[in-house]
Amino acid sequence: MSVSNFYIRWRYRLVPDHVVGEILAKPWIDNAIPVLALVIVLSFFYLVTPDFFAAGNLNDLSRVLGEYLFVALGMTVVMLAGGIDLSVGSTFALCNFVSLLLIYKVGMPVPLAVVGVILVGIAVGLINGILIGYLRLRAFLTTLVMLIIVRAIVDLLLGGYAKDISSAAPVSGAAIWEFVGDGSVFGVPSSLLVALTILALAHLFISRMRMGWHILAVGGSRRSAYNVGIPVRRVVCLTYVMSGALTAAASVFYASRLGSSSAETGVGLEFVVLTAVVLGGVSLGGGRGSVTKALLGTVIVIAITMGLLRLGMRSGASVFILGITMLLAVVIDVRWTKNRAKILTRAYVSPTYFSLPTAPSTERDSDSPYALNDKLTGVEAIGLGEVEGPEDMVLDEDDNLYCGSRHGDIIRFFGPDHKKWEVYVHIGGHPLGMAIDAEGSLVTCVGGMGLYKVTRDREVVKLSDQTNRSLFSVIDDSRLRLADDLDIAHDGRVFFSEATIRYEMAEWMIDALECRGNGRIICYDPRTDTSRTVIPNLMFPNGVCMVMDRESFLFAETWGCRISRFWFDGPQKGQLEVVMDNLPGYPDNINLASDGNYWCAFVGMRSPTFDLAMTMPQFRRRMVYRVAPDSWLYPNANTGCVFKFDIKGNVLDSLWDLGGESHPMVTSIREHKGHLYLGGIYNNRIGRYRIPGADPHWTGPHAYWGSST
Repeated sequence: MSVSNFYIRWRYRLVPDHVVGEILAKPWIDNAIPVLALVIVLSFFYLVTPDFFAAGNLNDLSRVLGEYLFVALGMTVVMLAGGIDLSVGSTFALCNFVSLLLIYKVGMPVPLAVVGVILVGIAVGLINGILIGYLRLRAFLTTLVMLIIVRAIVDLLLGGYAKDISSAAPVSGAAIWEFVGDGSVFGVPSSLLVALTILALAHLFISRMRMGWHILAVGGSRRSAYNVGIPVRRVVCLTYVMSGALTAAASVFYASRLGSSSAETGVGLEFVVLTAVVLGGVSLGGGRGSVTKALLGTVIVIAITMGLLRLGMRSGASVFILGITMLLAVVIDVRWTKNRAKILTRAYVSPTYFSLPTAPSTERDSDSPYALNDKLTGVEAIGLGEVEGPEDMVLDEDDNLYCGSRHGDIIRFFGPDHKKWEVYVHIGGHPLGMAIDAEGSLVTCVGGMGLYKVTRDREVVKLSDQTNRSLFSVIDDSRLRLADDLDIAHDGRVFFSEATIRYEMAEWMIDALECRGNGRIICYDPRTDTSRTVIPNLMFPNGVCMVMDRESFLFAETWGCRISRFWFDGPQKGQLEVVMDNLPGYPDNINLASDGNYWCAFVGMRSPTFDLAMTMPQFRRRMVYRVAPDSWLYPNANTGCVFKFDIKGNVLDSLWDLGGESHPMVTSIREHKGHLYLGGIYNNRIGRYRIPGADPHWTGPHAYWGSST
């Protein structure tokens, strides 16, 4: 081995390049920049103003933060739906004035006054919502006009009542009113405590409730949201109502704390809050953001503002710095939104080193057990053009054939001739591997959904869609992304493969470019209704087939080009043995043969070009960087074959379709009453091949369970 090959092999074994992409793919990675900015801001002011973290300063900062968080949350909700609210400053000033008027002039009880103030904020928000949501006016111009109108109303009211509210005292509930502005609970200011409570509830509302999902959907694409039945106009209107109510709540705490109102109240608040939420990572384009982001951005802006005041800088300088901060936040937001997919593509697909020996020969008329032949030419086609993507199939004792469809259905072809068919059940995802259990129920792996069972009464039952999470996994591998094939042990346990934990159903071929151990075998135990990983770090594990010793099963690793045996019970429990290595193709599903041996399908055949590329991870990485995905180098998956082997790994037979017309791709095989049935994930038919000399009465369910199911 050359020095360079030695370095490449160990460098890609020891350095986990894929972790970088997995971290960047995390939803919380958007918070990394605001968190870093917050650390820098706090560190700076700690160094230049030693008393920045003094108790008194933190108390003042916390009270202001609590008030601003209400307004920032309202702005966030509006922006998540794709809008903007420039009227929050004027609304804040109006509600502040109304608070003082109701408390000092009218003498209204504090709880009742608070309700009245919030109703005023809701009224302003409702006007915005009707104009923007129902009349479809532009949000920027509409709220800008509302800013001017409401500010004019505040100025008129101040001209008539400013003296009355400035020279009076609360008529009733003075202690309550004082607590609202200056009180604290365990040292936490009342405004901040209430704001954090509201933020926690808002997080649940946005991330867990239907209305919150509707807001995100409307912000992501209003046309798509409308097409799926979401009441877009009502959702938009309600976001402005929420913004008005939250702004009014902020004004109550402000009015209680300062007890005064002026023409300068709330001036520029809209731009400060807008800076905060954009800096936190809430997208200006809508559909992307969170309560956490709003919180981070608001803390940064308040820290900057208060820090600059303690440094004695003029208000103009503060506004200038906030303007520069907002400009920087907008640039980062636009550039990150535009380039995130490119960055993830570059970083996420992480090829590693993998070397295979020269593939065994498949030349025709050679002595190779894999020699090309025409045995599959002219095989019978079942459901030609009537089924799409039958990756696997299974037959019951009545000769009915069941297969999956990419439309999310399980199709049943009625035996014995399989001319008539029906949609047996609709699951929703693409059914892949299938098996029949001892009760006659159909158990299937569904891509992107997990492990499911269909009873004889056609009831769909979810068995498992998650398993134990790996201790050191960056991505959440507890969710089943690509449950692939399965088989059922004598005691009812289901052993199934998850081909990859890094890619979804539509991206399964990309896993071949990495050629790392992204897959695993999982056991579902119906006795405890739990799933656990039994074999991790496999190279696209696929076919799973029980050995009749009731203690072990066979499984294939597609990109690893090998078949292994694992003992899950008995004296050899936990042992793993490679049965066949360096196969000439990519093994897929494995199933039992009537003579006690095993059938296996090659989904595709190896090529020297791709084998060489597997030893060149940097070449594959550059390909991902520089070439469009539809031009990437993939394994050959257009030509496959079927072969039979015994438990020792000896090849007993091979079946080819050289012309590629009868059955061009083979992902699964199933023997039943003297015939071999062929499936293919990209095919539009199921093949049926008569096996010379096979037992015409043998069926899989009888071989497994010993009696008719």
